[in-house]
Amino acid sequence: MAAHPTFHWLHIGSGSFHRAHQAWYLHRLLQQSGENEAKWHISLGNIRDDANTLLSILERQQGEYVLETVSPAGERQYEKITSIKKIIPWDDKLAALVAEGAAPATKVISFTVTEGGYYLDAHLKLEKDNSDIAHDLQGGVRTIYGAISHILQQRMANQAGPVTLLCCDNVRHNGQRFHDGLVQFLTLRQQDTLLKWVESGVTTPNTMVDRITPRPTSDIAGRVKTALGIDDAAPVMAESFIQWVVEDKFAAERPELEKVDVELVSNVDAYEEAKTRILNASHSAIAWAGTLQGLAFIDESTRVESIRQLAWDYVTDDVIPCLSPSPLNLEDYRDVVLERFSNPHIKDTNQRVAADGLSKIPGFITPTLITRYEQGAIPRACARLPALFFLFMRRWHEGSLPYKYEDGILNAEEIHAWYQSEDPVRTFASDKALFSTLAGKAEFIQLLRESIDELKS
Repeated sequence: MAAHPTFHWLHIGSGSFHRAHQAWYLHRLLQQSGENEAKWHISLGNIRDDANTLLSILERQQGEYVLETVSPAGERQYEKITSIKKIIPWDDKLAALVAEGAAPATKVISFTVTEGGYYLDAHLKLEKDNSDIAHDLQGGVRTIYGAISHILQQRMANQAGPVTLLCCDNVRHNGQRFHDGLVQFLTLRQQDTLLKWVESGVTTPNTMVDRITPRPTSDIAGRVKTALGIDDAAPVMAESFIQWVVEDKFAAERPELEKVDVELVSNVDAYEEAKTRILNASHSAIAWAGTLQGLAFIDESTRVESIRQLAWDYVTDDVIPCLSPSPLNLEDYRDVVLERFSNPHIKDTNQRVAADGLSKIPGFITPTLITRYEQGAIPRACARLPALFFLFMRRWHEGSLPYKYEDGILNAEEIHAWYQSEDPVRTFASDKALFSTLAGKAEFIQLLRESIDELKS
C-alpha cells in the first residue's frame, strides 16, 4: 500500500512565482524519491480572496499544473508539477489556513506576499498606522503578520512543535526583517507568552530566490495542449534560469533540498545583495524607463540601447564598487542578468515589474546611494533610478500611465502632494521612507535635480 507523506510544507501566496520556483524544487525532490516514498507535500493557500478562482481550478486539477520554461534561445520545455497535494479553501477568518499551519505535520511555512506585504518603513519599523496592519492588530487576518500570529497561537496551544517560517520574497535580509516585523506586531498586541514561544520554537532563515516569472498569458494553455496533450486551466510560465539560496537554519525537519540543487549555506548575504541591487533594482529601472518610452515589455525595453546602458552603468559604476570584494563574479552576474531581461520569449510586462516601487526604492536602491556617498563618490549612475521613479510617478499623478500601477503601500494623497508642492523634487528627495539618512540633504537634492533634468532631455 502506498505510503502517505509524512510532513507538510504550507505555502501562503498562490501566485505564479511560487508555482514556478519553490513548488518546482519540491516536485523534483518528489520525482527523485518516487510518489510512494515521498515524505513531503505542499499545501497551498492565500491570505486574500483574489486568488479564489485559481485555487478552485487547482482543486479541480488535484493541485497539478504544467510549467512552461523558455530559454533566451527560445527553447521551450514542459513539465507537469505534482508537489501541491492540498489546496486550502479561503474564508474570511482563514480558519482552514490556520488549521493547516497549526497541524503537527506542518514543519515549514513559506510565503510570497510581495515586497510591500511586509509593511516596514525605511527604519524597518512596522507601519502600525497602515489600515491593514491596524486591522490585524485588532485580531484580523489581512496581512502575513495577522495570518502567522493566528497560526502560531494555535500551534502553541496544540503543542504542535517548532516550525520554520520561510520568507521567499525579494526583501533584503528577508528572514530577519520578517522576524523583526513579527516581533513588533506581537509586542503591539501584547502577546508576551506567544513571543516567548516564538523565540524558542520558530526560525526565520534568510533566503535568496530567483526566477523571472511573468503573469500567465492566454496562449500558454494552447502550447501546453500541443506539447503534452493536457487541458490545463492554470499553467504557468518562467525563464529557464532558476536559483534558490537558503540559510540552513530550520527549526524542525526539512526536505533534503540540497539533492535538487538548492544552495544551503550559513550566510546568504553576498547572494542576496547581488540579487537585490543588481537584478531587482535594474529590473525595476528598466520597467520604469520602458514605460516612460511607451513600451509594454521588459525584453523590448532592455533592447533599447539607452535603457540597457543606464542599467549597465548603474551596476558597473555604483553597485560593483559597493559589493566588492565578492565571492561572485559581479561583472558576469551583471551580463547574465541583462541577457535574461532581453529574452524575447518571456514577454514579462513592464506593469508587473514596475509595481511596488515605494518598497523597492528603499530596499534595492537607497543602500547603494548611501554606501557610495560614504565611499566619497557621487552616485550619478545610481541616482538615475529614483529619478526615473519620480518621472514615472508623475505620470501616475497626472493619470497618464498606460496601466494601473499597483503598490501595496501606496498612499495616493501623499504621492499627489509631492507634485502639488512648490518644489516637487525637493519634496520627493526629502522623503525619509524612501531615502533614509539622505532625505533632505542639499547635495542629494541637487543630484536628483540633475538626474531628472538629464532624463527629461
